[in-house]
Amino acid sequence: MMDQAKGVANNVVGKAQDAFGGATGDVATQAQGKVRQAAGKAQKTFGDALSGFQDAARTNPIAAVAVVAGVGFLLGILWSRRD
Repeated sequence: MMDQAKGVANNVVGKAQDAFGGATGDVATQAQGKVRQAAGKAQKTFGDALSGFQDAARTNPIAAVAVVAGVGFLLGILWSRRD
């Protein structure tokens, strides 16, 4: 929930910063606003995904453990092949 709130806040601040930079002609401020917007959207998306996974884990914990074990197994295979 915190990631979602922080993401929304960063998106709003980024929009304001982008608008301020556009109004004053400050390209650097405008660019920082666009970057902050993108980071905020990504952070909110991550929060949404994490929240969805937590809800799924609460309703079906065995499947959640199986998914996490499978991902860990695949990552282990990929990292062991890094020669």
